[in-house]
Amino acid sequence: MSSSGVLDRIQALRRERGALILAHCYQPAGIQDIADRVGDSLDLSRAAASSPEPVIVFCGVRFMAETAHILAPGKTVLLPDPTAGCPLADSLDMGALRALQEMAGPSSLTVMYVNSPAEAKAASYACCTSANALQVVERAPSNRVVFAPDRNLGEFVSRSLEGRKELLIYQGCCTTHANADLDDLLSSKRDWPDAEVLVHPETPPAFWENADFVLGTGGMVRRIRESAAGRFLIGTERGMIHRLETLYPERSFRVVGSIFCPNMKKVTLEAIERSLATLSPAITLPAELRERALRAVRRMAETG
Repeated sequence: MSSSGVLDRIQALRRERGALILAHCYQPAGIQDIADRVGDSLDLSRAAASSPEPVIVFCGVRFMAETAHILAPGKTVLLPDPTAGCPLADSLDMGALRALQEMAGPSSLTVMYVNSPAEAKAASYACCTSANALQVVERAPSNRVVFAPDRNLGEFVSRSLEGRKELLIYQGCCTTHANADLDDLLSSKRDWPDAEVLVHPETPPAFWENADFVLGTGGMVRRIRESAAGRFLIGTERGMIHRLETLYPERSFRVVGSIFCPNMKKVTLEAIERSLATLSPAITLPAELRERALRAVRRMAETG
């Protein structure tokens, strides 16, 4: 079937199934273009929970689809490619997390980055995204907070708090962002000296020190809308450039750091078509686990 035939079939199936297609802004351009909504994890989680459609097609990675299922258990949540995982989420060790929580003491609370498995969410006071991590930690009713699993985001939050709270940070990382190429950023700054530099907090601290703003993807969208700059250097996964060029065609963008996530490129148009046709693979969690995780996820969705 031609690509136009696949698109026609997707359109027919989405109407037949009453489906909402959500795509993270790191997805391939063609996936973003057919989605009903493109955004960051927080925006898409809220959309999954509030939309009336009975079927959610989540074009992203597994933890995102799990979060949608946690918030909307009565809906069918489809992950078109079940192998689309997240190395950061997959690397979190529950034994190591419990040891850190024990070290922090009974008065501490755990804030869990949404890039994590459901079991870790269920063991936490609140979840957060890169967009609202600082606000969630600030609102947690404890002066000692365990933050997991991304060490760079945790360090960024800790620095932003300026000593107002003590953070015990799990030493995990998003390898895609943590291995970002600093030389590429510096070279791009020399090429575009007038550009505003926006980088993701999952990048190493050296990136923050060479940026104008450290922001999650939703924050980048808002900053560009407010900025008078005409050119921007974007330090996050390269799929973000298509999102920004779609929203702001009059501006110029360049991705920096050679940041590429292969898991975010696994969903294809053909996989979406198959998923809608078969209503699979559907994400499900045990009811007891989902209920425990829901408390933490709701605190994330209600903050920021």
